[in-house]
Amino acid sequence: MPDGVGVVETKRAVVFEGDRPLTLASGATLPEVEVAYETYGELNADRSNAVFICHALSGDAHAAGLHEGDDPSRPGWWDNIVGPGRPLDTDRFFVISANVLGGCKGSTGPSSTDPSTGKPYGLRFPLVQVRDLVEVHRALLRELGIETLLAAVGGSLGGMQALQWAIDHPTEVGGAAIIAASARLSAQNIAFSAVAREAIMRDPDFAGGDYYGNDRRPDPGLALARMIGHITYLSEESMREKFGRRIQDAEVPRYGFDVDFQVESYLHYQGQSFVERFDANTYLYMGRTMDYFDPFEDPVRVQNQISQGETSFLVISFDSDWRFSTEHARVMASELRGAGAPVTFQEISSPHGHDSFLFADPPEYHRTVAGFLDRLAGQRGIGARA
Repeated sequence: MPDGVGVVETKRAVVFEGDRPLTLASGATLPEVEVAYETYGELNADRSNAVFICHALSGDAHAAGLHEGDDPSRPGWWDNIVGPGRPLDTDRFFVISANVLGGCKGSTGPSSTDPSTGKPYGLRFPLVQVRDLVEVHRALLRELGIETLLAAVGGSLGGMQALQWAIDHPTEVGGAAIIAASARLSAQNIAFSAVAREAIMRDPDFAGGDYYGNDRRPDPGLALARMIGHITYLSEESMREKFGRRIQDAEVPRYGFDVDFQVESYLHYQGQSFVERFDANTYLYMGRTMDYFDPFEDPVRVQNQISQGETSFLVISFDSDWRFSTEHARVMASELRGAGAPVTFQEISSPHGHDSFLFADPPEYHRTVAGFLDRLAGQRGIGARA
């Protein structure tokens, strides 16, 4: 794989403030909104080569490269797809990645200070919808002097954002790559979210969401929520290959209730490492945002919106993803086609389950994304890959 984007810096921009508050889809307002973001590559002269990465629930602005002093083996979360010669080719595209509204990695969210009280919002932060996340992305683009995108690209919750953006603002998005996502969570998905939410909110240290500054945070509850979620991101095949029924650090079972199997150890590690970098309230808010997502609720509106632009859609599913299965993707593609949109749909065979969108293999996945962006670039006269 070619070298990546190298050392990068997370920047911040205030995109709403003063007499320009953010009015959310619910009608609630936020007096000030700050966004953390990173950029890779160079914006061309006519500002036509911008590609926006929309991240998943637990993601952030650091999609690619390394921060100063980072472990070289741990680059940004989507580093394998961003960089010179990669599908999001930074020799050709200006790639933007921003932490979502409600996030905990530099963008305004529940852990931010409420100007009216001088204390963290906690659960007084208003519930946000996917279209609110998009509005903040759009405000960041205005700060960067960019009016239209070559494409919006994202997996899982990121794919939901790309879809909503293309529906609400069809003249602003040349293409939307929607990967391992759903346009409408099933009852099973909502149930998983509910159990994860209960794990956090029943933690004795949750303190009604006002745990900031306390000696203890709801780390056990957040770790358990992450363990539950992580199980749903993997396929049975990948878990069998990684762990099977192997015992951790022993030749024979110990026959007790402590960690014994390798898969148990792995889940505990995932939970513990997650609490070191993520906020419990943000986990609640982003999960609820996904629960309520339903962009096709009004088919007539969607058709009218789609007809105003020329957005092309790429919908990708993975055959081992049982969280957002291929059936979710097929329904989404069908609804988009029914609204008159040009759609390319591709199911890709992968052993990695829902997390397949984070991997570089199988090669067909990256080739499909690269081919989609190449077509869009050709339509705008952006040079071919070297």
